[in-house]
Parts: sequence; C-alpha cells; structure tokens
Amino acid sequence: MVEGRGDPAVGRAAIRAPAQAVGWLALRMRVLLAEDDQQLRDAVARGLREHAFAVDAVGNGDDAIVTASINEYDAIVLDILMPGRDGLEVCRELRRRGHHTPILLLTARDAVDDRITGLDAGADDYLIKPFAFGELLARLRALLRRGGLSMVGSTIVIGDLHVDTRRQTVRRGARDLSLTAKEYAFLEYLARNAGRVVSRTELATHVWDDNHDPASNLIDVYVSRLRRKIDGGAASALMHTRRGAGVMLANGDAADRESGGE
Repeated sequence: MVEGRGDPAVGRAAIRAPAQAVGWLALRMRVLLAEDDQQLRDAVARGLREHAFAVDAVGNGDDAIVTASINEYDAIVLDILMPGRDGLEVCRELRRRGHHTPILLLTARDAVDDRITGLDAGADDYLIKPFAFGELLARLRALLRRGGLSMVGSTIVIGDLHVDTRRQTVRRGARDLSLTAKEYAFLEYLARNAGRVVSRTELATHVWDDNHDPASNLIDVYVSRLRRKIDGGAASALMHTRRGAGVMLANGDAADRESGGE
C-alpha cells in the first residue's frame, strides 16, 4: 500500500478522486499549476502530489510563462482569471513560443463563447469551477493520452514484483510492500521503464518538482530505501545501479543483457 494519503478539500473543489481513478499514474508525471487563489492552488497541488504527480505551483501568469520556459512539463493547468497576464494570454504566449504541452484551463465562466475563446487561444481542454478533483484527474489523464504519453496496463510485472498502478499497491512474491507516495512514484517510473537504465536527471525531471536540488543525494537515498524494501530477503535483486549512468529495474536476465553480460 502507499502511505501518506490524505483527503484535502477546500473552497470550490473537493480534492478527492473517485475510487476508480485513484492509483492512475502516467509514465511522466510533472505538472505546472497556475492559480491565483492560494487556498485552491495549495489544495489542488497537494491533491496531485498525493496522487504521485510532481507539481510546480505559481500564482500569476508571468510566473507561469517563466516557469514553463525553464522546465519541461507533461501538462499545464491554468486559471483564466489571474493578476498580470491572465490564463488566456499565457496560453497564447506559450503557443506562440512553440510550446506543445497540453493545457487545461480552469475558470468560473461557463458560457459557450468563453469556452470557445479558451480553446481558440490554444487550450486543449476546459474545466468549470467548482469542479470535483476526480474530474480534474480524468481530464489530465485524457490530455496526457492525447499527448502521446505511453501507458501500459494496470499491473506491471517484473519477475515476481507486481506493481498495481490502479490501486497503487506493490507486491514482491507473497509480500505486500508498504511505500510512501514518493517511493511509489519513483518505483512506478522505473517499472514503466523496466529493463532500461534511467538516468538521475530523468528521474529528477519526472518524479520531483522544481524544489528538487540536483546537487543533493536524494535519488541515491530513495534507491537505497527501495532496494531494502524490494530486494531485502529476496533470492534475486531487481534494483540495479549503473555507475555514472543511472538506475534500472529488471529481473536477472534483462539486467545481464543490459550490462552486456556482466
């Protein structure tokens, strides 16, 4: 099971996903959220993080443009009514600069003309406030699929390791493993890339948000934690590190092929 899941709720949006939506996690997981209502911004960001997304949250349009220009995102969520440049202006500017990241607009305006204006500005989808958090998750899933994001079935199997992406549960053989939300996000990213060495830069980009310090040893700490939980007491190791290259999750045969038989 995954530890540390709360049930935050605030103002106009209940940050709670329906049972069938909880546990979905895409291959990539980094989202930019731009919302000027701090209470709502904090609650949505917290809810997304509890569903294993890495989230960078800003409160105005200018910061959204700067942040989107610096980092690579898999989806962007923009409130329309923000101080400075509003969500429509931000959307137009990002498209003008050649950004193709899927964009979801949030707004209290529900007139058809408003929705048309948002879509014509370059947005991919439109969500009316107040909204259920489960609907936000569903719309993000749809955007990521449209963006060509690779998705696999609900359970990933590597050797005797089973990662259930719908329930966010992990089992090695007969043992159920208890993971924190971040440990699970880390493991599932490796599982979806099983048999391939994943660089530390790639892990930092897709599992952590903008607060991650690339000079820290945090990734090594998580590798060590997961290795203890996954490989501890097992007959064979599934977690493998390649010095100077990165981390790989693979059974013995695949690990040998990747390392050239070493």
